[in-house]
Amino acid sequence: MKRFAYLLFVAMLALNLQAQQAKYVFYFIGDGMGVNQVNGTEMYIAANQGRIGYEPLLFASFPVATMAATYSTSNPITDSAAAGTALATGVKTYNGAIGLNDNKDRIVSIAEMAKAAGKKVGVTTTVSIDHATPASFYAHQERRQMYYEIATDLPMSDFDFFGGSGFLRPETAIDGTSAPSIYPMIDQAGYLIAHGVEEYNSKKNSTDKMILVQPENADKIESLPYAIDRKPGDLSLAEITECAIDFLTKDKKSKGFFLMVEGGKIDQACHANDAGAAFEEVIDMDEAVKVAYEFYKKHPKETLIVITADHETGGMGLGNSNYWLYLENFKSQKCSAEEFSKIVTNYRRDHQRDASWEGVKALLSEYFGFFDKVKLSWAEERKLRDAYEESFVNNNIRFTEDLYSRTDPIATAAKQVMSTNTHIGWTTGGHTAGYVPVFVIGAGANLFMNGKIDNTEIAKNIAKAAGYKYAN
Repeated sequence: MKRFAYLLFVAMLALNLQAQQAKYVFYFIGDGMGVNQVNGTEMYIAANQGRIGYEPLLFASFPVATMAATYSTSNPITDSAAAGTALATGVKTYNGAIGLNDNKDRIVSIAEMAKAAGKKVGVTTTVSIDHATPASFYAHQERRQMYYEIATDLPMSDFDFFGGSGFLRPETAIDGTSAPSIYPMIDQAGYLIAHGVEEYNSKKNSTDKMILVQPENADKIESLPYAIDRKPGDLSLAEITECAIDFLTKDKKSKGFFLMVEGGKIDQACHANDAGAAFEEVIDMDEAVKVAYEFYKKHPKETLIVITADHETGGMGLGNSNYWLYLENFKSQKCSAEEFSKIVTNYRRDHQRDASWEGVKALLSEYFGFFDKVKLSWAEERKLRDAYEESFVNNNIRFTEDLYSRTDPIATAAKQVMSTNTHIGWTTGGHTAGYVPVFVIGAGANLFMNGKIDNTEIAKNIAKAAGYKYAN
């Protein structure tokens, strides 16, 4: 009798452990999303509600929270490739590497481990599918700039679902020469490409492998539009996440899934030092997390949701003089600086002979609230006027370039004035070595309750929580 009771106890313990294993894994990566990007967004939402304090993002309210170090093997400041590889594989590597270690040997991502375990696998992003972070989960190349070569790795992954803006160089090799189009390779591997949600819904039941991209110009854009610039018909990260869950769960006999979701435009906004656009991107990723959280509520004992970042971008400071922040002024910003640059360029084209300071002021007021809702100092107004004089009157038009965009002098001055006016500081247009946040809920969340961690521990913890055989 005692032996039977013991065996029953062991069996119940085994069942309990099995119930706690993560059958469904969501891995959210906010590219460039440091601690201040999260904290600033929560304070920005509160300011827009007319109060001082913070309004919690859903993911920042998860019960387990810690922070992670992000350095690569080649520099204290990582790039997205080395950081993406560390997050995907649990192995540090050199800046620029995609799915390779320091010796340029192939290493296995947790997405590949999940596939080997019989799970459905999805990789999604708001930037191109061949960009560094998503690539780190399915590709193995020496340099992140090898977009074509990275894309040729996609069909070999045999993953079930991909989503993003499209592909950067579908017919151009790293040396600049023409190469066979990736699309026949993708087609031969059994993938269907859907341009937008409507086409996804019409195709999803006729294929076992799907790639969801922006409805238009998927080969001509590096990323989806910023959330602040989004127009009807543009894909959102929440929509991509909804489609991914729908596709990965359509086989009711499946063993579960692994889904990576990247908020890639946070990084681009911070490279541009465009705080208003960055805060809206963090909110946009939180909307995608809400989609995953609704799934979690239906499967709380079998679902793990992890949110983190690959690195911090911009050195964002919440305050740059005295003891004031005026985040409520961002409520008047109606578009990104990149989009405003296009608006100014069109105005310049359409008013070659009659462009006036009053006309430019009207644009600045309409899209940033300057002079009306957002009161400017003499120095701030002077900065905008100087940009007008130099570029419109003197016709000396010098665009400002960051890693992902070129902005007209007026747009550059506008985003700089918005930062100084709200007292947001920036130390760089690149990355920093700051800690990144980690938020976790669900099956296996206890594995993250050990204080500050290294970014390589995240993949290892996910593999352990989900029961994947860790392969590196």
